[in-house]
Amino acid sequence: MATQLDLQEQEQLDALKAFWNKYGNLVTWTLVLALGAYAAWNGWQYWQREQGFRAGAMFDDLERAAQAGDADKTGRVFNDLRERFPATAYAQQGALLAARVQFEKKQLDAAKATLAWAAEKGEAEIRSLAKLRLAALQADAKQHDEALKTLDGAKSEGFEGLVDDRRGDVLLAQGKKAEALAAYQAAYKAMDAKVDYRALIDAKLTALGAPPAPPQAAASGTAP
Repeated sequence: MATQLDLQEQEQLDALKAFWNKYGNLVTWTLVLALGAYAAWNGWQYWQREQGFRAGAMFDDLERAAQAGDADKTGRVFNDLRERFPATAYAQQGALLAARVQFEKKQLDAAKATLAWAAEKGEAEIRSLAKLRLAALQADAKQHDEALKTLDGAKSEGFEGLVDDRRGDVLLAQGKKAEALAAYQAAYKAMDAKVDYRALIDAKLTALGAPPAPPQAAASGTAP
């Protein structure tokens, strides 16, 4: 009996050796790759958390400088944030905040450079918002063609009305009344009726002698 068991164990051992000789390297490398991928994923998660933590701390510094109205410090902190953590949402939001303070303190070239970075590197909605603000600064500087080109790149869904309205402002500044009117009409049509900003577009159209048509009367058969 013992001999039979010994033979069965030997057969199993021989089968295992044969399998390992044939597939051992593949199993080993598969295991190594799996463990390496797991370790890399954990490392990436840790790195992401660390990046977010450090970027968040820098954004807090930027906010404090902005609240104090210190445009120079705001710009320095943003530049550091942009250089070290460009892919984070903190850098993108920081660009919009820094540009606002720079604009308020008449650092217009710095504000345009900050917005240009956000317009190129930000997520889609950040890019569109940055381009809207950048176009306004370009228009104020009489860079009308540049402003129109900037607006052409603001394509995020939901921004259509704001983009057409800003385009109307630029065209009107160029003396192109008919084109400005068409842009304002497109903006008015794209803007939700519940949005307060639509009243401003209404005023612009009225000033140009083309007030929007009033809503149609409700049901027919009611006495006027």
